[in-house]
Amino acid sequence: MPFTQSKPLRFGDCDLSGIAYHPAYFSMLVDVNEAMFASFGVTWKELMFDRKMGLPTVTMNVEFKRPSTYGDVLDFAVHVRAIGRASLDLETVVTVRGEVIWTIKQRIVATSTVDHKSHPWPDDVRAGLTRYLEPVA
Repeated sequence: MPFTQSKPLRFGDCDLSGIAYHPAYFSMLVDVNEAMFASFGVTWKELMFDRKMGLPTVTMNVEFKRPSTYGDVLDFAVHVRAIGRASLDLETVVTVRGEVIWTIKQRIVATSTVDHKSHPWPDDVRAGLTRYLEPVA
């Protein structure tokens, strides 16, 4: 089952015509990913400042299907497709009133903020991510 969260498209997320400005989507995505981690009790603040972990995105493949406009509520469904030693493959589907607006396939890698090298997911983080694991069939 995916992690889900809804976010309103605010005035500041749009261009002058009221259509979503695509960089705002990425900011929303970061918020949703952060909320997914928090849903299993691990905050990004804890990971970054206490555990000295970074969570960089190393690949993104985005497909914009149709525009969204000021006032729309975007429904995010984050599917964990694979959990590697230090990698995490996510596929997020974003809809408005049931219609797909955009999709993204993203790979995040767990790194150390000290040496900037990849490091294995801590057991508690791996267990939390597994809650949302839905490999591609």
